[in-house]
Amino acid sequence: MERQAQDILGGRAYVFQRDDSKYWYAATFLNGQNYRHSTKTDDLDHAIHNAEEWYMSMRGKAEAGVLEQSLHRGLEPTLREVADQFMKEYSVLTEGERNPRWVQGHEIRLRVHLLPFLGDLPISKVDSGKVQEYRVHRMTPKEIKNPNAEDNRPHEAGKLPAVKTLHNEIVTLRLVLKAALRRRLIAGLPDLSAPFRKNGKVSHRAWFSPIEYKELYQSTRKYAKEALPHIRWSAEQVHDYVLFMANTGLRPDEAKNLQHRDIEIVHDDDTDETILVIEVRGKRGVGYCKSTPMAVKPYQRLLNRSKPKKFLKAGQSDKPQPSDSVFPGSYIKLFNNLLDRNKLKYDRDNQPRTAYSLRHTYICLRLMEGADVYQLAKNCRTSVEMIEKHYAAHIKNMLDAGLINVRKSKKTSKVKSDEGEEADL
Repeated sequence: MERQAQDILGGRAYVFQRDDSKYWYAATFLNGQNYRHSTKTDDLDHAIHNAEEWYMSMRGKAEAGVLEQSLHRGLEPTLREVADQFMKEYSVLTEGERNPRWVQGHEIRLRVHLLPFLGDLPISKVDSGKVQEYRVHRMTPKEIKNPNAEDNRPHEAGKLPAVKTLHNEIVTLRLVLKAALRRRLIAGLPDLSAPFRKNGKVSHRAWFSPIEYKELYQSTRKYAKEALPHIRWSAEQVHDYVLFMANTGLRPDEAKNLQHRDIEIVHDDDTDETILVIEVRGKRGVGYCKSTPMAVKPYQRLLNRSKPKKFLKAGQSDKPQPSDSVFPGSYIKLFNNLLDRNKLKYDRDNQPRTAYSLRHTYICLRLMEGADVYQLAKNCRTSVEMIEKHYAAHIKNMLDAGLINVRKSKKTSKVKSDEGEEADL
């Protein structure tokens, strides 16, 4: 909605503010159409000066006959209007297929960052140049006033967005532009790639080396034995959680969705060992996973462990039922406390370790044992490319010294001796 409208140039144009923006906007009516323009300032005097110059340029274009005509229902839609339609479509068409938090993330990025800067531009004007201006705007340090500081002190510099944060904002913008392309509002997608940047360095994901993994599960075992009675059940669950995750390679969200009826203890004929066959439900839909033999005993303890009263309903047995979750509740805080206590929270590259690091540990340990990359990718419900990019690059066991340290055999020349016999030189 518009508020605080003020006429300029004798009523031929006016400036106004929206309820959802601090900036002033200019508007005019030329050749039977309405035109709007963001002044990109919250100062009224500067906004009026900017609006007057904009109006004069628009009037000159109209008199020269080069004023752009509308492309959609009498007025070309702005990025804001296309974004509103995109969110309505996206939230409906991805129902059940996308995490609600991911859908909400698009709405937040549009409302907080993208639309205040680009929202009032006609959709055809959101080109590579404007996207580059947006990148510069986001990466320019902003001064924020410290409410506790005195007025004569300088303001503090705001925190710049991370590379991944800015990348996600461009992803959201690309989805909006694709929606405009489907409605034939633009002829094609602009180039949204970041200029002046080389290919990023591929860094491995945080995991536990064999020595660190042994230290981790020994510490969780010790904690489970020494825990006080009111937290012993959670401590035992965390210990089995660590062993289970590091021997199955499940994602944390897949483990959260896991129920006892999804797991089967079987004898594997290929390895002649007892393993778990798991029906996995997660970000990749439904898939299957075969565990290592070391996951069987932790799961048997989980299956036979009585549930505490806080997880029981009236008349319900304390023994886990087939439809019960394997890991009820949340162990994030307890798990992180154990990592901090044993100085395992960060790896040598200062990357924080999380529950996801147990999956990374599983993949790395399997590669170190010589597992087939293709079969490992299928078992982890990912691609060979992802494993080679993020895991295999830093595993020393993936290098074969016998194939690297190859030496050519030296050739020997033979000459005839005085007696006519050949001799090696």
